[in-house]
Amino acid sequence: MSKPTRAEEPQEWHLEVFTADDRSQPFTAFLEKIDDFKAVALDTALRLLLAKHGIALAGSEWLKPLGEGLHEFRVRHTADEIARMFGGEQDDKVAAAASPGAVLLRTFVHFHGRRIVLLLAGYDKGTDPSKRTQQKEIAAARKLLKEFQGQQARAQKAEKGGRPPTGRGR
Repeated sequence: MSKPTRAEEPQEWHLEVFTADDRSQPFTAFLEKIDDFKAVALDTALRLLLAKHGIALAGSEWLKPLGEGLHEFRVRHTADEIARMFGGEQDDKVAAAASPGAVLLRTFVHFHGRRIVLLLAGYDKGTDPSKRTQQKEIAAARKLLKEFQGQQARAQKAEKGGRPPTGRGR
């Protein structure tokens, strides 16, 4: 079997942070709440796994389909472990990140368009692993996905009518 040519190599997925109608970014707010050690682990997993493999991860330990286009991206490893597993370069941020410990992060994503992964929101399941919190977080992510779908519908309608879209859209 020959090595794929450049044209045959799979295209990476584009990671895009969702912006709500009120201009907030729930994923960014989540990222700002977690410590540097976990943020670096999440960044490494996003770059080395989600951006490279996208929807192909569905059904693996990394990506759980929740229905209606919502997926849960699961990070259970440190940045160093992820880099070793997937051949990534170890980032200087990994060595600088303090408080090594368990990583149990969840990021809610939606795949759309031409290889785009929408980063909706997330939470640190390690701080509260209860079923109640998990269901609350999933319900909140579903609302964000519905808001995004509304933005897309408004943009499409405005395009057909020749008017600029209302709301933030993509």
